[in-house]
Parts: sequence; structure tokens; C-alpha cells
Amino acid sequence: MAVYSDLELKGAVVTVFGGTGFIGARIVAKLLKEGARVRVATRHPQSTYFLRVLGDVGQVVAVPCFYRSETEVEAAVIGSDIVINCMGILYEKRRNDFAHVHTDLAHWIAKACAMHHVARFVHISALAADRSESEYAISKMSGERGVMQAFPAATILRPSIVFGPSDNFFNKFAALAKIVPALPLFGGGKSKFQPVYVEDVAAAVLAALKNPASVGQTYELGGPDVMTLKGVYKKVETMTGVRVHKLYIPWWMARIQAFFFNIPWWLTRVVGLSGLLPTPLLTNDQITSLQTDNVVQNGAMGFADLGIHPTSMDAVLPSYMERYLHKGKP
Repeated sequence: MAVYSDLELKGAVVTVFGGTGFIGARIVAKLLKEGARVRVATRHPQSTYFLRVLGDVGQVVAVPCFYRSETEVEAAVIGSDIVINCMGILYEKRRNDFAHVHTDLAHWIAKACAMHHVARFVHISALAADRSESEYAISKMSGERGVMQAFPAATILRPSIVFGPSDNFFNKFAALAKIVPALPLFGGGKSKFQPVYVEDVAAAVLAALKNPASVGQTYELGGPDVMTLKGVYKKVETMTGVRVHKLYIPWWMARIQAFFFNIPWWLTRVVGLSGLLPTPLLTNDQITSLQTDNVVQNGAMGFADLGIHPTSMDAVLPSYMERYLHKGKP
């Protein structure tokens, strides 16, 4: 396989795991603009249809993969010049648990890349994976170790909370603010975030591929703004004009609430009620995650090392928060 270490990605065969997701779709879009031939590994080939209009005829193809074994993953990797792994889940459900998605799959993909001499492998992890005690973070960190063990030349990106038009962060809080009497400030709302624009994360992937110095490196990706959970609510209030009432909730009480909010998940296991509120509003593991600041560490490599100036929230949020505007623009 050729090594794509310069600005030329045109004609490269790039396999993207998780390419139909929030982050993955933006990466695919940028790869197509570069002229790459993109293969999207997916359980549902029809889910890639929306990506095909972004490129030329035949530039995007779906590669069936059910992620159940190393053999299936290897089959998706064969023939690739470059592989990008965007697979990730925010909560566990059915067979999709953190250990399988974040650890096993990451390791299997990396092993397949090494076995078939893939030139470059970019793995997307999560900020604070090396510091948080949540099962989510532990599985992400375990995945990173598996990747570097099998494919030491991999580039690892650790984004903070990712925002953009279809995010599950600002959109969720804005929607909740319109229907609930108050939004919770867990632990006093002091948890810190460094939200990063989804387009910047996608740009970081391409910048890493074009920069040979990124081989074997880890980059922490955070936007230019650091804010607490209380600040996030204030931002939602400013952007939507909806008054956000806040309720202070200590950590111990948050865990009790998480238990009841997560009832659909354990009922699914006990009595098979998977159709009832399939997305938990809050999990105990998310409470654990909130107890570790989600910000870039001092001295960590990041956007600057990739030649990228991250986008501020104020430059993007108004474009999609307007759907939540209350009584006209604020």
C-alpha cells in the first residue's frame, strides 16, 4: 500500500467505521472533497444513501459489517489504504456495550490494519479517557491501548463534547428547557467542558492524514471556549430566549435519579420493553463522567499542532438553535 503522508488523498481507498454517524458523516464528506474513494462499514447499507449525493457516482460504497467477529472486521478492512474508526456509543443497550464497541472493535480494526499493511489508521477516542473513572472512559482508554499495541503508527484523536446541527448536547438541553420546569445542576453545575465543533474534528482527521508527524501521536481536541454546566445552560438561554430555571442536585441524589431515568434500559433486559423510551435521559455512568472535567490538559498536543484554529460556539450555535427560539429572537 502507498503511504499518504502529503496533501494528496485523491484516489486513496479509505474505509470508515461509523461513517454514518454524527462525526463520521462529516469526515466522509471531507474525504470525498479530497477525491478519496470511501468505503463505509455498516450493518445497514441503506443508511449510506445520504452520503452518496456528496460525491461522484461510485465514490461512496457500503461495506456490510455486523461487528460480531474479528473475521467480519478484517473483511471490511481488506483493500484499504487508510482506515478511520469513529465507532462509539454514549450508553449501553442490548449487545452494544462499552467493552465491545470501544475496546474489542477498536482492537480488531487495528489488528486488521496491521495484518493487511494499511498505510494510516486514525482512531477517534474521547477527551478525559485517561482520567475519568466512568465505564465509558475506561473502555475508551482500553481501546486506545489495544490500538497502539496492534498498530503503533495509529493516530489517536480525543475530542471533547462535540457540537453541531444534529448534536445530542445543545439540542437536548434546548429541547428539555422548553418542556421541563428546571434543568439539573449536578454537583452544583461546576463540571467543565470544552465543546468542539464537529467540522473541526473532521478537519483534524484529514490534517492528521496529511501530516506524517502525526503518526503514533495522540491529540486532545477542545474548542476555544471552556465553560461549566451552568455556563452551558446560560448559553442555551441566550441562544433560544427560553428562561432556563436551574435545580441544584448533589451527586448522591443525581445517582438516585439516574437509576429511575435508566429504567427503560434494565427493563429491556428483564422484560424486553426495548420500545419504551429507548434512549435513557441519564445514566449512572454519565454522572460519573460529569465528575471529571472534560477539558484539554496543559501540554497536550491539539488543534494547533495540526494547523487548525478551532471554531467558537457563538459562530455556529445560532444557525441551529434558532429552531428553539421562544417568542421571536432573543
